[in-house]
Amino acid sequence: MNKICDMLNIQYPIFQGAMAWIADHAIAAAVSEAGGLGIIAAGNAPADWLRAEIRALKEITSKPFGVNIMLLSPHAEDVAKVVVEEGVTIVTTGAGDPGKYMNMWKEAGIKVIPVVPSVALARRMEKQGADAVVVEGCEAGGHIGELTTMVLTPQVVDAVNIPVIAAGGIADHRGFAAAMMLGADAVQIGTRFLVAKECTVHENYKQRVLKASDIDTVVTGRSTGHPVRALRNKLSREFAKREKEGASVEELEALGAGGLRLAVVEGDVINGTVMSGQIAGMIKQEQTAKEMIEEIMTEGNRVLAQIG
Repeated sequence: MNKICDMLNIQYPIFQGAMAWIADHAIAAAVSEAGGLGIIAAGNAPADWLRAEIRALKEITSKPFGVNIMLLSPHAEDVAKVVVEEGVTIVTTGAGDPGKYMNMWKEAGIKVIPVVPSVALARRMEKQGADAVVVEGCEAGGHIGELTTMVLTPQVVDAVNIPVIAAGGIADHRGFAAAMMLGADAVQIGTRFLVAKECTVHENYKQRVLKASDIDTVVTGRSTGHPVRALRNKLSREFAKREKEGASVEELEALGAGGLRLAVVEGDVINGTVMSGQIAGMIKQEQTAKEMIEEIMTEGNRVLAQIG
């Protein structure tokens, strides 16, 4: 049996990525109901929003699900308590060190799975009591590190004794099989689930991803220390121009503020931030989460059987 599936009581070793403003109860419930691990992204949202999302998800499915907590959020402290109060059993974390909440979560029986961009951080998370780690390569959409999934995954697998989930640049059965060959116990998929029929992201956003080519993503914000991968548009060009001109971190942050919500909720894919992984060029059709997962697992296992 698969270590991750046993640990989390899920059918398939597929996590849905925690995409801020996108990964709400609707897509998370659909992925969990289909046998994967659906994840609600708390992002910068307040505790009351998360509480309502958790309760809405539980009305749709009784399957296991997770909550992703962005530790840089101004609401991180409150959100960290909400997952305990609402009986969440799995937490993934990003943008920071979850150490200060680890004891509280472990005492509540929560499985803690931090997202890490390096071997050093993976080792540190294991020492702090993490149950597994998600290793995310720079092919991913949104906030990224510098190493690729193919390089990072096997190095983390060799460095820790806890399960490893590979993320970044995985959208189909081939990516799934490749991650398994690199030693991963599961995969995390973001951009493909973004175009799932159950995903509530604005239709303009979905269409922009579906029409993307292989070279349509760009990374901006390296000068701020928080690089972000998104699809090229008017905002990304303006951001890159100002970055090149030596604009201050404050100026650049002001330019990007509210950009993701503008694209996700209002559908402004010209002036908003259309976060997406490099894999967007491969994604050509809208399907249900169930269809996506079953296709990845059926074909992925066939590929692995041929190799094995």
